[in-house]
Amino acid sequence: MKKILIVEDNAVNLRLVKMTLRNRPFEFIEAVNGEEAVSLAAERLPDLIILDIQIPKMDGYEVARHLKADERLRNIPVIALTAHAMKGDEQRALQAGCDHYVSKPLETIAFRQLVESLLYP
Repeated sequence: MKKILIVEDNAVNLRLVKMTLRNRPFEFIEAVNGEEAVSLAAERLPDLIILDIQIPKMDGYEVARHLKADERLRNIPVIALTAHAMKGDEQRALQAGCDHYVSKPLETIAFRQLVESLLYP
């Protein structure tokens, strides 16, 4: 079973991501802040990380930099999510180490297809 770490501090958005991916047998690991995300990633070694950019304690950009600096974690695909998409944000997320960038609200079909393409190439 593929493990997905979802880093999201908003319960409604967390539920939406999980519902969007409910048709597959994924194990969801949840983190509500950046520090917890880095810790859980190292402990659980997920197959994919869905990372909200605007999270407490350590923003998503910093989390991505930490993940990509760790030899054990650097090859885990990271999808950046943000509700505050502004010019330059996508480039900033990619430079921090995120592999993909998705703005909210989610286009559920496209998002599900992206996740499946990363987990089942």
